[in-house]
Amino acid sequence: MDKTLFVENFPGSLREISANGKKDWAFIPNPLPTSWEMTHEMWTLLMEAREELARLDGIGRNMPNYNLLLRPLQRREALRSSSLEGTYATPEELLLYEIDPKEPKSANDPQSSWQEVANYNSALELGLELLVERPFCLNLIRAMHKELLAGARGSTKDPGNFRRTQVHIGSERRFIPPPHNEVWSCLDIFEKSIHKSTDINDLIFCFMTHYQFESIHPFLDGNGRVGRLLLSLMIYQRCSLHKPWLYLSAFFDKYKDEYINLLFQVSSKGNWNDWLKFCLRGTIEQSKDSMRRFDELLELRTQYMNALTQSNGNVRLNILVEYLFESQAVTIKQLSEMCKTSYPTAAKDIERLVTVGILAKSNISTRPKIYFAPHILDIIFGD
Repeated sequence: MDKTLFVENFPGSLREISANGKKDWAFIPNPLPTSWEMTHEMWTLLMEAREELARLDGIGRNMPNYNLLLRPLQRREALRSSSLEGTYATPEELLLYEIDPKEPKSANDPQSSWQEVANYNSALELGLELLVERPFCLNLIRAMHKELLAGARGSTKDPGNFRRTQVHIGSERRFIPPPHNEVWSCLDIFEKSIHKSTDINDLIFCFMTHYQFESIHPFLDGNGRVGRLLLSLMIYQRCSLHKPWLYLSAFFDKYKDEYINLLFQVSSKGNWNDWLKFCLRGTIEQSKDSMRRFDELLELRTQYMNALTQSNGNVRLNILVEYLFESQAVTIKQLSEMCKTSYPTAAKDIERLVTVGILAKSNISTRPKIYFAPHILDIIFGD
């Protein structure tokens, strides 16, 4: 790591280490600040971010079925956060794995990537469950990390345990986080800072916390994904949202180089302002984006229900269409069990929706055959 990039009064210290028999430097972050002076530009962005986030929360809060908005947002987040780390799956592949999970045969098996992305959703759900019974803590973070890597390619990277060796970020060791013997000390301070009283706005503090976690880099693998999971959960809790509606991975992925560079600039230059403004812009953009997608989903739902009414639809078809907006994929067996009807009857119902264009048969060779809702998928996952 190039120590000359770290200017005077950067928010941490450098510790000399040995890497591959050569001298190098590792970064140890200072504790998070307990107060922060906002610039006029940041105040303006903060007010807009809070307004858009409140609008998004209001929409979700007043929905009879909040999963109509929440589940699509979570799946989109899982895909985009994973792609930031070089793990790719299509929405169809993720849905296929959720319906019919199979253990990957090898690290190169495509299902290994599908499982990693699906694990992201599982780790998010676990985090939400644990927050009901405990506050944010290191044990919660470890449990989410263990769930994230379970059975996937990272399963050999000590899931659920903080690292006991040195790691670095970037092929040329651009950033080296704290030595392994400093990790527990940094995490102890990190955990205490989350619960310490502070004058900093809650949303701003969440973005600071995300930086702090990434700078400590406490795991051998999965730090970015766990950090982004924590960011969504912390915003949900500290900003008193009804549900965790805000997910920033799509924004971070869209501006990946800026995301990485600004995190580094906080460490090397103490450039909190540009990092925080970047995150506030992301909050505004993603809040508006989620509301736009939800409006389009509601409009499409109305179109589908009207089409069913005009074509003398039945109760089963209405149930199936409602289900598709939450889950976007279905098998004949699922519909049969959902509506307590025979397999042939469920097959006819699905074929009817295929005929009118609501469903499309998957071109992925699977047993059982899976049907997707293409127009719903386009609204949720399209750019």
